[in-house]
Amino acid sequence: MTNDRIVAVALLTQRDLNVLGQGFRQSYRVHGADGFEDLLAKLDDVQPIKVAQERNDER
Repeated sequence: MTNDRIVAVALLTQRDLNVLGQGFRQSYRVHGADGFEDLLAKLDDVQPIKVAQERNDER
């Protein structure tokens, strides 16, 4: 298994991408954003889960 796993999915504005700058590696432009209202409403209903925090012993 590779380390290239999806760690986040986000809907960002161009301004958001500008703030993230060069460090943000990949994005996909969405044309005709009709229909995202239903998706956003469903995402609002998703319950958060707790994820174990990785330890960084190199401090």
